[in-house]
Amino acid sequence: MTIQPLYAAPHHAGQVTEWLWRAFGDGLPREFFASIVAHSQTPGALPLTFIATEGERLLGTVGLWRCDLITRQDLYPWLAALFVDEAARGQGLAGKLQEYVQRYGLQAGYSELYLWSACRDFYEGYGWQYIGDGLEYPDKTVHLYRYSLSDSAGVETE
Repeated sequence: MTIQPLYAAPHHAGQVTEWLWRAFGDGLPREFFASIVAHSQTPGALPLTFIATEGERLLGTVGLWRCDLITRQDLYPWLAALFVDEAARGQGLAGKLQEYVQRYGLQAGYSELYLWSACRDFYEGYGWQYIGDGLEYPDKTVHLYRYSLSDSAGVETE
């Protein structure tokens, strides 16, 4: 299995867009997610999209974004849009994708990462600290998490 930036394998952009739209769309047009994916493929700049592949088979994706919750623009950067293909679930890939972004973030000089989730009791198992609730547009309560990258200095991604 390989985890790499989407810009290294841009032919997967259409499938990543489709996954994000279906998983996180909630009334948003597909074009919204196509724009996110298109603008997340510049080396060294945020936002970034990463993918996990086995040969040419796309297994999952995750992003490192400037902002993933408009009501909390004070928090930066965000692990966002974590998605694992149904056929690849249950094999630890969600953790590996998180570790990859954590290592990337540490190497990029960030001290913390943030994420939001509509569910509880998933990210805590990966070392994320619940820091309270937030509001996703227009009126959805979500749970906020912080990950201290200084605690993950030894994280391996391969």
